[in-house]
Amino acid sequence: MNDNELYPIGDAARRSGLSVSAVRFYADAGIVEPTHLSGAGHRLYDVDTIARLELVRTLRELDTDLDEIRRLLEGGTTLHGLLTTHLEIVERQERTLRARRAVLRTLIRQGGTTTQADLMHKLVSMTDEEREQVVDDFWNDVGEGLDVPDGFVDRLRAMRPILPADPTAAQLEAWIELADLVRDPEFRDAVRAYLHDTYSTDVGRDIASAPFQDFIYGDGLSRIEEVMAAHRAGESPRSPWAQNAITRFMEGAAGVSGIELTPEIRNRMADSYRLLPDIERQVAEEDAASEDPVYDDTHGRYMSLVAVINEHPPEETPPYEWMAEAMRAPDDGA
Repeated sequence: MNDNELYPIGDAARRSGLSVSAVRFYADAGIVEPTHLSGAGHRLYDVDTIARLELVRTLRELDTDLDEIRRLLEGGTTLHGLLTTHLEIVERQERTLRARRAVLRTLIRQGGTTTQADLMHKLVSMTDEEREQVVDDFWNDVGEGLDVPDGFVDRLRAMRPILPADPTAAQLEAWIELADLVRDPEFRDAVRAYLHDTYSTDVGRDIASAPFQDFIYGDGLSRIEEVMAAHRAGESPRSPWAQNAITRFMEGAAGVSGIELTPEIRNRMADSYRLLPDIERQVAEEDAASEDPVYDDTHGRYMSLVAVINEHPPEETPPYEWMAEAMRAPDDGA
């Protein structure tokens, strides 16, 4: 294309990707006027003007309005500023459409009514403060009069959904389901009953006690991660690295119960870990066969939805056999 050459409107339209009528419209609107008029009154365009037409076409395809385009071409704004502003608008529209899609999907899946549609729209439109209040109301009700160790409900309350500023459709759908559940009195009663049945027993109270919970969600996390790191690195369970990591983990676990980590305790823990895969498999089979899987329908459902909303990665399955071998006391056939 010659920089000095003038092109008729048909060529300008073809080169810019616009129709002839669109090129005429932008000229008449004073957005991109022709470079020159021929003696016969025909519109002629040079290379720079055609480039402006190409920019107008691109911006219109991005739904930029004519006033914004005019400001840009007249020097009232920069291309960067215009595009930044427009990106913010598009992103707001995207969030709105994503929320609508989540509501529609949920309604279709549940066969929702007009009342449910209104409720779900309100749920996805909540502010952060309103979402926090919904969760707090749930735990205040569930925890009232619950016979579990002090602080245990507060620990559960801390594991709460945090919907990001730009949630995915899956996160929105999970939030809709969770918010709908926690506002349901029957679900609250079911969670309260599950927590009472599970953690008001002697064993359950030990698990729910502050020392055990502090270990599981505090120091124990870093210690088990050391164990997992040694396993991921391909270390032998009897290597110095693995032995140091597993011993630290076992000492912490034994300390919660106030017992000394003797060779006998190590071997008993090793035997228990060897049995865990079979126990988990049996529990899963029994749960699948059950017509009333209590955990999955109560606190387990709450936690699985929170995991989706917070985008927690799937938990890594512990290498039970490897850990059991590492746990064996050093003088037990090492």
